[in-house]
Amino acid sequence: MTEDWAAVARAINERMHELGLRQRELAERSHVSQAIIREIQHHTVERRRSARTLEALSLALEWHPGHLAAVLAGRKPLRPGETGDDATDRILAHLSAIEDRLDELTKRMDAMAADVAALSNPNHHGRPR
Repeated sequence: MTEDWAAVARAINERMHELGLRQRELAERSHVSQAIIREIQHHTVERRRSARTLEALSLALEWHPGHLAAVLAGRKPLRPGETGDDATDRILAHLSAIEDRLDELTKRMDAMAADVAALSNPNHHGRPR
């Protein structure tokens, strides 16, 4: 398997720019030393990195835990919440859509309850009952 550390460096640099992060901030978020981040970013030291280092950096960059490992291996990275199993990912997407709809319905019900409470208030000066 060929490893593409240059692609990893590009991905990290682009994401840090998107998020407005500096090396020091990424080091704090990921608990990976700033020196290691610098080496990876600038591809200055040809050395294997642990899967945990790539996972910590991926999470600190708000990606799927396996994002940088996939980039390194030349695979398409998963998005947060994806498992890589199509059936499971479809189910998770449907569940997310259901949650969004329930949130929307809850907000509408809360607004209706507030309207009913306002109408039943004896000090209400709206339309006559």
